[in-house]
Amino acid sequence: MTLPAPADDDRAMVRALELAAAAASAGDIPVGAVVTDAAGAVIGEGRNLREATGDPTAHAEVVALRAAAVATGSWNLTGCTLTVTLEPCLMCAGAVLQSHVSRLVFGAWDDKAGAAGSQYDIVRDRRLPVRAEVVAGVRADEASALLRRFFAAHR
Repeated sequence: MTLPAPADDDRAMVRALELAAAAASAGDIPVGAVVTDAAGAVIGEGRNLREATGDPTAHAEVVALRAAAVATGSWNLTGCTLTVTLEPCLMCAGAVLQSHVSRLVFGAWDDKAGAAGSQYDIVRDRRLPVRAEVVAGVRADEASALLRRFFAAHR
């Protein structure tokens, strides 16, 4: 049995899904991300921009974390939540830790490259000095459907 997502997590995921759809419309893999502060206010957003920018690090999570850092004037995002439509990869899991985000919420699992519980669990690795709470599966069906449609159209 899956417990319902808290209202703030669900609201942030709805926005992340909108950003993911925008990424797909622009020809990028449909992943969207939102950073919220402790009060639930959006302080950063991002979508995959690798194709648009030619930047291999322009994953939705990195784009959103950079925007949040600019908005707050600090790289340290302790107390914030990163909500993303797809389980972060190794690079993005590292960015979660480097930014000190307190919570990571994601939709779909990434069974090929996920680093928040599927292939790796970097964000909760007890050997590291910083960890994040993880909430998985928020609107997972919607996030997975976006990815399936995108890849079906590009095969």
